[in-house]
This record gives sequence, C-alpha cells and structure tokens, in this order.
Amino acid sequence: MSERGAPGRWMAGRRGLGGLLAVTLVRPVAAERLPLSEALRSHAGGAAIREGRVTLEIPPLVENGNTVPLLVSVESPMTEADFVRSIAVFNERNPQPNVITAQIGPRAGRARLSTRIRLATSQRIVAVAEMSDGSLWSGSAEVIVTLAACVEG
Repeated sequence: MSERGAPGRWMAGRRGLGGLLAVTLVRPVAAERLPLSEALRSHAGGAAIREGRVTLEIPPLVENGNTVPLLVSVESPMTEADFVRSIAVFNERNPQPNVITAQIGPRAGRARLSTRIRLATSQRIVAVAEMSDGSLWSGSAEVIVTLAACVEG
C-alpha cells in the first residue's frame, strides 16, 4: 500500500519526528547565572556594603512567583546634605540577579521603592541603597515560593 493509502503509519512517523523536533526547538538554552555575591560586588564596585538602614517588605510565603509585591524603604532624612542616591534590588536564583535599580534624590521626600517582581523559586532578596556620602547599606529577606515563575532550563 502507498503512504497515502495507509494514513496511520504515515502519520505516526510524522508525529514522532515532530515531537522530537519540538523538544529540540523548545528546549531553552541554559543561561549562565551570575552568583548573588558577584552581582553585589559588581554593583558596589569593590566598596563595602554594610547591613542596616534598608528594610524590605515582601511576603515570606507566596503562592505564585509571577507577581510578588515588594517595598524597599531606607532610613534617611532625605535632605540636600543627606539623601539616598539609588536603590538596587537583587535576587539569588532568578536567571538575572539584578531586579531593578532606581535613581532617586533629596526631592523624592522619602526613600521608598515599591514594585512587583517575578521569582523563579524560593530565595533570598537583597536591596542595596547608595547614600549621598557614598556609603552602601543593605537589607535582605527570604521568600518561599510555592509556584515558580521565570524558570530557565
């Protein structure tokens, strides 16, 4: 019988090849992840990062890592002489460790950053604030994620 006359065999062969091809094409390329410590070191440019003055408000347990609320606040008078220059947020297990970096200044009134982030899995989140005097301060929080988001290979 010809291939046209035996649709079962012809289709079975095509489906098998198509499935193999789909696996090859869809499989994501593994990204090289920069460890959290290296990302922090790179951001600080070799300067010391001290703990304190930075507070993270993030749920300790989230059902879904697709949209996790995060609030970072920094103790600062936010005057012309003493203010926060930037706030950067890092994570330890997402494909890219730097979540966001925001530049602010004394006219902001308060040193606060509110956003939503995606989390690939349970991990530690670190926020670093650069002050007007050049000092770097940090705070961190642990988050348990029950349904992961942004997962690569």
